[in-house]
Amino acid sequence: MTRHALLTWLERTLIVIGVALGIWCAKIWLVARYTQSLPIPEQYVHVGTTGSIPPTPAPGSVIGRFEVPRLHLSSVVLEGSDDATLAKGAGHIEDTPFPGEPGNIGIAGHRDTIFRPIRYVKIGDEMDLKTADRVYRYRVTKTFIVKPEDVYVLDPTPTPTLTLVTCWPFEFIGHAPKRFIVRAELAGEAGGAGKAGGAGEAGKPGR
Repeated sequence: MTRHALLTWLERTLIVIGVALGIWCAKIWLVARYTQSLPIPEQYVHVGTTGSIPPTPAPGSVIGRFEVPRLHLSSVVLEGSDDATLAKGAGHIEDTPFPGEPGNIGIAGHRDTIFRPIRYVKIGDEMDLKTADRVYRYRVTKTFIVKPEDVYVLDPTPTPTLTLVTCWPFEFIGHAPKRFIVRAELAGEAGGAGKAGGAGEAGKPGR
């Protein structure tokens, strides 16, 4: 093969690879955009209020929406925390409570996509975990950094708690070696699409 033929072959190969990568990225972006627009199914919300056990959400299904108003962060919350799920939105960590249940709810997200703004979170920031019929408002109480094996951050808590998990450092290239944790406590809740109020004041502004 001559040098010219080799360069021509290499050029065409790179073009094909580039087009394939472009199509792959576009597919991921479109799937993520579509997922973010999905509604919250009624059957997965406000667990325990009817006295009956709701069906267990299927992996990848929408169970709620997570928002941090000050950071302009808004994402659907999907069941599961595997890579395929986190590529489309925030993920409810398996074996932690669902919205509306007592205890420590775990939500994971990628540091370079959905949870990119989390690096700017501050103590006292408000976070809303929404279902089809309730809004649960949390306030950030602390942030800290742990090793991947420090799963104690998801241990049950005596009070309603929300724990966010993402990789750290945020600027790290490749698989980040540690985890950035945000811990928030329930400040109040409200029904329907209304704003969550302060603790014990459902329906009243909590700001």
